[in-house]
Amino acid sequence: MTQINHPDYYGNGIEAIDFIESHKLNFSLGNAVKYIVRAGLKNGEPTQEALQKAIWYLEREIERLNHEEVAMMAMNDTEILF
Repeated sequence: MTQINHPDYYGNGIEAIDFIESHKLNFSLGNAVKYIVRAGLKNGEPTQEALQKAIWYLEREIERLNHEEVAMMAMNDTEILF
């Protein structure tokens, strides 16, 4: 059961899930934090791989925010026309 709810690679201190939930991070940001926190600690996973995964989730979040911003600007432009 410990390997499910507290694997060795989680380390000591605050667990990633507790940080993620306390800061109400969305899925992408939460996963980025998770991969950063456990980088170099999970057996068999190279540090670089974990950090690449974190970057992937951060880039995905940036893309989501950019799309959201464009959609908001388009809505504002439409409102001005009417």
